[in-house]
Amino acid sequence: MRTLRDLFAVRTRELPSPVAPGSPAVEAAGLSVRLGQRQVLDSVDLTAHAGEVVALVGPNGAGKSTLLAALAADLAPASGEVRIDGRPATAWSAPELALRRSVLPQSAVLSFPFPVEDVVRMGRAPWTGTEREDEDDAAVAAAMEATEVTRFADRPFSALSGGEKARVALARVLAQRAPLMLLDEPTAALDLRHQELVLRICRERAAAGDAVVVVLHDLGLAAAYADRAAVLHDGRIAELGPPETVFSGELLGEVYRQPVEVFPHPRTGTPLIVPVRQN
Repeated sequence: MRTLRDLFAVRTRELPSPVAPGSPAVEAAGLSVRLGQRQVLDSVDLTAHAGEVVALVGPNGAGKSTLLAALAADLAPASGEVRIDGRPATAWSAPELALRRSVLPQSAVLSFPFPVEDVVRMGRAPWTGTEREDEDDAAVAAAMEATEVTRFADRPFSALSGGEKARVALARVLAQRAPLMLLDEPTAALDLRHQELVLRICRERAAAGDAVVVVLHDLGLAAAYADRAAVLHDGRIAELGPPETVFSGELLGEVYRQPVEVFPHPRTGTPLIVPVRQN
């Protein structure tokens, strides 16, 4: 049972206002993060705007997931600042932050065998007691349909395959309906069809006015769906811009320590990245 203090806190949360297209949804300025003795991020500047998809790419250990966690205000920086919805992330209470950004971690772990629909409905928790609470059923249904998990709504989450769990976790994020989505490797466990599905969802959310920041290992997906790509290397952003501009063979070969060829798709012109292999 919630106490009077809990009820008061719920009702006095500041709800997010509509975000103008092109305005900053999340900003990192001079962001540095240390984990133990290791400098993981070093003076990173990055802004994601309402209406765009920003892909974070780079080799293992480059700092992609750390940057995403810092943008989510789940990881405190050693120096620098993160601003969400125009304010320092630390100025928002946890409930207010949950109304403004949703986060998909690399792996979804639940200790109890909740039905899939209940897991998705967890994404609506930040709106409890607000004027938008009556959107819960519609938000859950739409998120499950978008991620193609409606048919196993009653199955326990623990009984799903890895790819099915990943889609349910994404549905939870979609149901949250926050104007900033932060996704960490959402396609890692998915087959070809569902990788494309997830990135189409990212584009749809951007078209609806949300900002999407997504960590991707597949450079082809980043090139096809992102408005801008940030190529991370040793804790810094080596290049930031449209994929067709920043995805050069020289840069990617240096960052990944693997020679690559980059050439335009014959129909769309989207960059295709292929490793150089020995015959």
